[in-house]
Amino acid sequence: MRHSSIVTLAHRVSLLLAALSTAAVVGTAHLPALAREKSTATESPIPQPPAPTPKAALDSLFQRLAHAADPGEAQGITSAIERLWLRSGSDTADMLMGRVLIAMQGNDHKLALQLLDSVIALEPDWAEAWNKRATVRFLDNDDAGSMNDISHVLTLEPRHYGALAGMGFILQRNHLDKRALQTYRRLLEVNPQQAEIRKTVDKLTLDVEGREL
Repeated sequence: MRHSSIVTLAHRVSLLLAALSTAAVVGTAHLPALAREKSTATESPIPQPPAPTPKAALDSLFQRLAHAADPGEAQGITSAIERLWLRSGSDTADMLMGRVLIAMQGNDHKLALQLLDSVIALEPDWAEAWNKRATVRFLDNDDAGSMNDISHVLTLEPRHYGALAGMGFILQRNHLDKRALQTYRRLLEVNPQQAEIRKTVDKLTLDVEGREL
């Protein structure tokens, strides 16, 4: 891919990140309402608080992630987040995503991309579908295609630390260190317990901003 294409995409995603950082509301995925349990005519059950919606559950998990005390706690929280991300609300899309994961494990990127095209057509507001396609394109060195998918991910889920990491890696390998640094800093705001990313930020800070006198 041409370097100019990456620069253009990087600029577009940088503008997106700037807009997202000042947004009052995060997350735009449309999530199905949970069905309420009906009481019978012969019983008067004690009212129970409604179960949290997937969005509310994610919001709570991200709050906990931002204040995780150590990497072990953060790992448990991210595992819960990623399980929620893998639920589309569509049985068909979820089934196809299962096949995507198998294809990715087998390094069958061609099949994975074909399946992901179908998943995205079915569920265009599913951030994780765009993220998985961004990942496959990244592994295929299709930086422009991956960056384009990442922009969709971050529109739908601005806190997607995996997409932010992928964007940072792409920017770095295209020698756009200043934008990579901005992206990694955003990632650490969402998920601070990332030791390797923090090391990268420390190095890039010296390279981009220099050492304080």
